[in-house]
Amino acid sequence: MSQSPSTPRNTYTQEVLRLYARLAETPDRPRPSDRLLAAELERQHVSIDLIRAAFTLAMARRATSRRPLPPIRSLHYFLPVLEELQTQPVDPAYLDYLERRRADAAPADAG
Repeated sequence: MSQSPSTPRNTYTQEVLRLYARLAETPDRPRPSDRLLAAELERQHVSIDLIRAAFTLAMARRATSRRPLPPIRSLHYFLPVLEELQTQPVDPAYLDYLERRRADAAPADAG
């Protein structure tokens, strides 16, 4: 996978961490180990789009869990889904659907 053309090299790590911190159930500020992992993902040329897809899929799976799950404490939580998507890509239309579902549910969760 390659880097997204819209993400300059010097902001890749910052963008990954920004996306991560915006997720529900994640820390507002990434840990040093999260920064190291984001930099490693950049060195591996993992695209921002693939990382975004892993976040979307993992959060959708969490939302359908039948039991309460603890908050996410590390960017490392998403590595298994990221690895899965590298070998078995998901239809972009499905990811769009999951994003729309999450956006539709967000106002209900905020109230």
